[in-house]
Amino acid sequence: MSIAKKLVGQTAAYGLSSLVGRALNYLLVPIYTAVFLPEEYGVVSYLYAFVAFFNVLYTYGMETTYFRFATKPSADKQQLYNQVLTMVGGTSLLFSGILILASGAIASYIGYPDQQEYIVWLAVVLAIDAIVSIPFARLRLQNKAIKFASIKLTNIFLTVGANMFFLVLCRDIYRGEYLQELRPLVTQVYNPAFGVGYIFLINLVANALQIPMLWKELASYRFELNKELLRPMLAYSYPLLFMGLAGMVNEVIDRILLQEWLPKDFYPGMNNMAAVGVYSACYKLSIFMSLTIQAFRYAAEPFFFSQAEDKNSPQTFAFVMKWFVIACAFIFLFISANLEDFALLLRSASYREGIMIVPVLLLANLFLGVYYNLSVWFKLTDKTYFGTYISFGGAAITIIFNLLLIPVLGYMGSAIATFVCYFGMALASYFLGNRHYPVPYPVKAIMGYILFAVALVGLALYVPVADFWLRHAFHLFLCLVFVVVVWLRERPRFLQF
Repeated sequence: MSIAKKLVGQTAAYGLSSLVGRALNYLLVPIYTAVFLPEEYGVVSYLYAFVAFFNVLYTYGMETTYFRFATKPSADKQQLYNQVLTMVGGTSLLFSGILILASGAIASYIGYPDQQEYIVWLAVVLAIDAIVSIPFARLRLQNKAIKFASIKLTNIFLTVGANMFFLVLCRDIYRGEYLQELRPLVTQVYNPAFGVGYIFLINLVANALQIPMLWKELASYRFELNKELLRPMLAYSYPLLFMGLAGMVNEVIDRILLQEWLPKDFYPGMNNMAAVGVYSACYKLSIFMSLTIQAFRYAAEPFFFSQAEDKNSPQTFAFVMKWFVIACAFIFLFISANLEDFALLLRSASYREGIMIVPVLLLANLFLGVYYNLSVWFKLTDKTYFGTYISFGGAAITIIFNLLLIPVLGYMGSAIATFVCYFGMALASYFLGNRHYPVPYPVKAIMGYILFAVALVGLALYVPVADFWLRHAFHLFLCLVFVVVVWLRERPRFLQF
């Protein structure tokens, strides 16, 4: 029981830092969409899309490699820690040095030749993130979940707090909305012309403050590069690098392709970078589905492995899948039916022009959750290479459909490409799983609930009701209809399980 309690506590700590982090970062969306124009926010989204790729490149699978080698019975944990930190630290400094030297050219390419400091700051952030990832991995290996979560949450609160201080408090005082007596002081620390630079600089400072918080772990490091260890470690890590890059293609390549591939003047009065800003802000509204999926993954993965030897495990997995889909279908329905209310979180009306991509992205993320559910088969059968193949297939779908649809449908094309990608990954995993680890998923019931939710969303979006209160009552009624149908159909089966 003590081991189980320890596992649950660690899972909760790691999960809390991730889920709270994503939820708090979402609170920045209303701030950014109120303060910055879509074009300005587009620059942030565009650059951070590249950061997501570089994060994978900078660590090149070494966190997982460190876990794998350090858990071997004969492992010298300190030597491995030194080796991995030497490798990641050395390559990170090299990569960031190259980015800093090329910062002027990169800034000119994205249309901000006078803001090459953005590239410099992000290059430093990338190096810091990669280097501290190894001490964080060591904390996880040593089961120091509380310290791990505390540092992560401190970083998140510093980032959110600093954004609110500069972009809300200082901005409002500077503009004379309140506390006029503090304006002379505020002018010393706040310059409205600095714009989105505050986002990048705050990120840099908050990440740099992780170094003193991890000082004990960093102080124990000694330079070491064992050539005998180098080859097996790189052989283990490079497939992880490619799998990570494929995953990032599915998550963020749409921002990059939208900027590069959208025809000029596709949206009247909006350039390509502004379109990226609108798309990215609207994408954030799908976070409610993403948080649900993330929470499910933290709870479900250890549960699936614990049930693997049970003879009734396939029936259990099927039961879990059905109720997961029902819950996600309701989230999809509720947000989509009340889209006009959620759209108010995008403070500027210019961002709401892309609001119709949200239902598509919610549905796409629902199928991503289905894929995570289905992936139990290749994890339990030790055939994880199928996960790599599926990820690469998804990446190919993402790129092809973005290239085909962006010139025709704009950012709606990117949303549809995301849906096709995740639906295709779920479908591939389902058919492969049927061959290698059959689970009696109630496919008809699952697809029935998803299509039922889609039909109700169609009614909510396309049946005109002029009166504000009647419209909201109608939308809530549609959500209630879904719940009642689920209750009538599933209550007997639920009680019998």
